[in-house]
Amino acid sequence: MNCIFIYNPVGGKGKIAKKLDLIVSELKQKYDEVEVYATKCAGDMARMARESVGKYDAIVFAGGDGSFNEVVEGIGGLDNLPELGYIPSGTVNDIAHTLKIPTNIKKALKIIRTGRTEKLDCMKVNDHYAMYVVAAGAFTSATYATPQAQKNHMGRIAYGFEGIKHNLKFQIFEIDCQGEKTSAHTDSVLITVMNSRFVAGFGLNKKASLQDGKLEVAIIRQKKNPNFFRKCGALFAVARLFLFGYRIKMKRLIKMEGSAFDIQTSEDVTWTFDGEKGQSGNVHIEVIPRKINMIVPQKLKKI
Repeated sequence: MNCIFIYNPVGGKGKIAKKLDLIVSELKQKYDEVEVYATKCAGDMARMARESVGKYDAIVFAGGDGSFNEVVEGIGGLDNLPELGYIPSGTVNDIAHTLKIPTNIKKALKIIRTGRTEKLDCMKVNDHYAMYVVAAGAFTSATYATPQAQKNHMGRIAYGFEGIKHNLKFQIFEIDCQGEKTSAHTDSVLITVMNSRFVAGFGLNKKASLQDGKLEVAIIRQKKNPNFFRKCGALFAVARLFLFGYRIKMKRLIKMEGSAFDIQTSEDVTWTFDGEKGQSGNVHIEVIPRKINMIVPQKLKKI
């Protein structure tokens, strides 16, 4: 068996580059051949992952949720995918938390060597792919607008500063969300479409599964031209959603579940795909069941 190891040399304070010899040595305990590639620019991980399909038995990669998104974007449209091994080295690492993959490099490598392969759902968003969350509205731009140097220096707190700086006024936008059995039409400050248990470091959707062929949608309603008290109400609603999770009951929250959604909104609404800047305007989001071959911990029970 052979594998390619792809990593971002500037992500995670450069700790992956410092441990490169260890990583290659550990991977060679499982794979006969190990090739290494350091990404050079945005989108390079997606390109290399795509070009690796059919050439390697495994793609092992290091990075945060944005790197995971790049790999899924790169391989999502292809068939006969290799197994994926993941070394989390980002700021938040939502997917790693969901799959209980530790950020410790040695422990993550042990999972790659000894774990089992499971087929996981991913999402198709128009003609793109995402792994665990597609969102628009309040605070969502912070994940891609925060400079890498600031994330390296401050960690998760950097997202909070960036979110407050740019999102405290809240963009209010019209949403028409059509599912197979349910629909919603409302003005909103936040919409999230989830395929995972953790979002932005919070256990937003703790009962979710990456193997059930289902997505969960949360919409925070807000009337146009709100007064001060309604603005505060929207802020508290967003905070309660992230603190107490998708299952909380509150008047401002619309919840929907299904395998596909058509969402109509204005062109000035920008979506994030796994925390990365995605498309604007209307989107069709559907789950792609059991698409991703992921190495997970041998003892992992809930996926």
